[in-house]
Amino acid sequence: MCRRWDKGISLMKDVLVEFFRCPEDSIEMELTGELTDQTGFFRLGEDTICYGQTCSGPVASSLGDPLLDVSRDVRAEGPTLRLPFDPEQVIRNLRLERYAQDLLKHNHDVFSNRITRFLYYSVRPFLSVAVRRHIQKFALRHWEDKTFPKWPVDRTVEDLMEKLLALAMKAKGIDEIPFIWFWPEGNRTCTIITHDVETAEGRDHCDALMDINDSFGVKSSFQVVPEERYRVPKEYLENIRKRGFEVNVQDLNHDGHLYRDRAEFLRRVQRINQYMTEYMAHGFRAGVLYHNVEWYEALEVSYDMSIPNVGHLDPQRGGCCTVFPFFIGNILELPVTMTQDYSLFHILCDYSIELWKKQIALIMEKQGFISVIIHPDYAIAERAEKTYRELLRYLTELRDAGKTTIRLPKDVNTWWRARRDMKLVKENGKWRIEGEGAEQARIAYARRNGDQISYSIEGGQGSL
Repeated sequence: MCRRWDKGISLMKDVLVEFFRCPEDSIEMELTGELTDQTGFFRLGEDTICYGQTCSGPVASSLGDPLLDVSRDVRAEGPTLRLPFDPEQVIRNLRLERYAQDLLKHNHDVFSNRITRFLYYSVRPFLSVAVRRHIQKFALRHWEDKTFPKWPVDRTVEDLMEKLLALAMKAKGIDEIPFIWFWPEGNRTCTIITHDVETAEGRDHCDALMDINDSFGVKSSFQVVPEERYRVPKEYLENIRKRGFEVNVQDLNHDGHLYRDRAEFLRRVQRINQYMTEYMAHGFRAGVLYHNVEWYEALEVSYDMSIPNVGHLDPQRGGCCTVFPFFIGNILELPVTMTQDYSLFHILCDYSIELWKKQIALIMEKQGFISVIIHPDYAIAERAEKTYRELLRYLTELRDAGKTTIRLPKDVNTWWRARRDMKLVKENGKWRIEGEGAEQARIAYARRNGDQISYSIEGGQGSL
């Protein structure tokens, strides 16, 4: 059974126009035919995995099956790029992890079982870190065998965007298009550092952690659990803000059950929204990075930070497959693009920053978003604190070399919303940027080199 996907040319290309903030007439796209009703995995070329519907043939329900390569059905008709799939649908499916249920059918993780998960989180408050570590290692065993999302950083969305842009430019017969650069003031990448405060001991260590951050000239955000875990004195929150750091809300009571039941979620979210106002917070993160994007509309938050780029070391299977922020309705998602400190120290048993450096390099290749989680609770030990200082030293070296900027999450949220509303306007043969915050924006150029895309910033030094 087939059906006509009736979005038309404009909406198919919108996902690229919105990401690059390039002129709408730079890209023309259209489907080659009808999309089948079946949704599953396929690929575009050898190395870009997609999830959605196609016009080309059968898709796979498992990554273990042979994947249809739809690149053979991509073609240009005049200036229009004809595609056998809808890129907006595929990118949405990746960002929102719509593929994850198919993965679970063929790869049953321990924490995907609701009863097992309920039992674990019911006893978790009484377990030491050492005991939890052994349970989690067992639950996460064979994580290295997971091929998708790609470890240690998945850039599928960016790879797909760049492939499609190159193909659309080739169809148009152009080698260069202008766009609004991803980050303010021409910064090459952007970094945030966040601290999830899980216990009273962690809360009491926040001042010392702020001292460490200030010694490197870095500001960060603290995600606070409002109920049951520890007292949250008003003076504690005021001190964080007074020192130039940011306060956000982390879950309600961090018991792992926030998204277990819709009715219970709606009850809890009323309290969460009250704490958002009381704490003067803009952002939210769920405990243990659990999330359900279908329920986000009940959250009265400006941005969320609960979706990992790759979820292999997290209890919830999946990953958003992107190293950039993206919108879910009117909530901006700031994905977690780096391995958490807890996972590095207690699951991988690694106290070096080599994995973090590798992840940073992969993110920087796409000019993306570096998002770090360091728990005050796990940074108390001398060995962990030393590792964190090494990470800060490395990040500030990148900052001082002009390779990244380190911002508060609320500032990234403000920028990404402003950039969404900016537009390029051509006047007297020259491009300029219109919109609030345009003084921080920079015009950049995407250049096609065969099937590859490179970037340069106007007034900058060469290609990035």
